[in-house]
Amino acid sequence: MSAPTSDILLDRMMSLHPKLIDLTLDRMWRILDALGHPERDLPPVVHIAGTNGKGSTLAMIRAGLEGAGLGVHAYTSPHLVRFHERIRLAGELIEEKALSDILDLCLAANGPDAITYFEITTAAAFVAFAETPADMTLLEVGLGGRLDATNVVETPRLAVITPVDMDHQQFLGDTLADIAAEKAGIIKRGVPVIVGRQSDAALDVIEARAERLGAPVLAHGQHWHVWEERGRLVFQDETGLLDLPLPALPGAHQIENAGTALAALRALGHDEAACEAAMRNVTWPARMQRLRRGPLVKAAPGAELWLDGGHNPHAASAIADHMRGLPERPTYLVCGMLNTKDVAGFMRPFAGIARRLWAVSIPGQKATLSAAETAGFARQAGIAASEAEDVNAAIAAIARIAPEARILICGSLYFAGEVLTENG
Repeated sequence: MSAPTSDILLDRMMSLHPKLIDLTLDRMWRILDALGHPERDLPPVVHIAGTNGKGSTLAMIRAGLEGAGLGVHAYTSPHLVRFHERIRLAGELIEEKALSDILDLCLAANGPDAITYFEITTAAAFVAFAETPADMTLLEVGLGGRLDATNVVETPRLAVITPVDMDHQQFLGDTLADIAAEKAGIIKRGVPVIVGRQSDAALDVIEARAERLGAPVLAHGQHWHVWEERGRLVFQDETGLLDLPLPALPGAHQIENAGTALAALRALGHDEAACEAAMRNVTWPARMQRLRRGPLVKAAPGAELWLDGGHNPHAASAIADHMRGLPERPTYLVCGMLNTKDVAGFMRPFAGIARRLWAVSIPGQKATLSAAETAGFARQAGIAASEAEDVNAAIAAIARIAPEARILICGSLYFAGEVLTENG
């Protein structure tokens, strides 16, 4: 079977620039000018930056807006299985023909000039959004914020900054203040900004930029609060108190992501019904996702399989906290990681939780750590570790020694995507 046209075009796009990541807006402005500036014709935009929780927060906002009967465009990255996941048009994933036509258009507009894969595909998303009627557009930042390819919308309706933590230091800086400054680059003059829980260092930077630009701030712990009480989610802001179901996404960290999403929905003028829909209807794969069917589940029929794409220390702490709160079972990890991440920091929260880690390399990723390297980091963190050829072999090995184990597959969104593909 021949590859879909979009896959062929996306492969061509990968060759247009020698670096995957090269932060500047010059190339974006050039291609957007060639395309007639589609970014100026988008439905009202909510722009979302942060280190952790961007995708989950966006998914909850989308569920709330759609629950209110609105058509919602959404742009997220990376994809897990197919590129089409990145572009959602008025609630539906972009269709193959539409994607191929728009990619072709963008390749022609760019010509032979250098441009990164993320830049040209972001331009394609803007074309798709501008051509399709909808009520709102949700844009997730790819990396950083200030120089991210999504940061070309002059006046969004709302900015959202989820928790900022150490990640991508080679591009964003070596301190929380440096990284927060890059994330805060999405704040625009006079545009309200919802701010999730932050360290003092990050919050100071975000608030300082917002003050310079006259952007109203609605910050966690100051203007809104969220907590779990008796199996319910309670949200309070200056408008009043909401008593809602817990979000459909598992994990204590999703409570705070939910608070950020609810603060955004309230700032957009939505009522309690939309906020309840945000909690009940949200879906977001590879975020503490329970795998209940497929070949991997059949390989360990007595086990409990979970999948999470978190890949930095902050995410690992949240995952580990969730695992501690589950009913007791022997817990094992299957882990594949990239060499661009703080692997030691990712491993530490799992010490004392995981009985053993099976390390694998990530297929098709040049930046993957070898299984031996990942296992070495696990041992340094105090976790017993073995190596496996692939995720199937790792799960089979765990099933032999602990048939009723809890197995967490983790370490990278790219790895999570491979797992979802393999599991059908």
